[in-house]
Amino acid sequence: MTMPTMDRREAVKKLLDTREGALVVTGLGSPSYDVHAAGDCADNYYLWGAMGGAALVGLGLAQAQPDKRVMIITGDGEQLMAFGSLATIAVARPRNLDLIILDNQHFGETGMQSSHTGHGISFNEIAAACGFAESAELRSLEEVDGLCEKLRRTAAGPRLFVLKITAENLPRSLPPRDAVAIKNRFRANLGFDNC
Repeated sequence: MTMPTMDRREAVKKLLDTREGALVVTGLGSPSYDVHAAGDCADNYYLWGAMGGAALVGLGLAQAQPDKRVMIITGDGEQLMAFGSLATIAVARPRNLDLIILDNQHFGETGMQSSHTGHGISFNEIAAACGFAESAELRSLEEVDGLCEKLRRTAAGPRLFVLKITAENLPRSLPPRDAVAIKNRFRANLGFDNC
């Protein structure tokens, strides 16, 4: 039996429309395109060529900016490469970090091969076992509406939410590719000089 999935761009747009100043770190590939398609801004930190880096970049940012909420938006393939980061985040226990995994159960950037999550690996169960304050799997845009409300509330620790999305390759909405410019724009937005 096929389980329901949701439109990735609509889900990401809902999350970003209610971000209320949250800093966003994106994983490699489609999550960056989805965040950019929802609206480019200086609060977005796009990772180019940093496969597996989104979760730990987000953790470092959450630790360096404890008064700001940090949202990581990444894919199942990218997060599989950073599997150990879940344990590190759970031990660090930031209260301002939300990890959103867009899970289409495929490696979308390399040809839509079935990913581990298509064979039963459940990130929300792994996060719960690691000690995340909250984790869940969502399969509808209505559930994303509820998630948006939940993300506005203070957390007891890191939270992880898996959004089961439709497996499709959408037209790319390409953010700037100049990593130095992205870094400098993000730092300036946080009030730091660019040296």
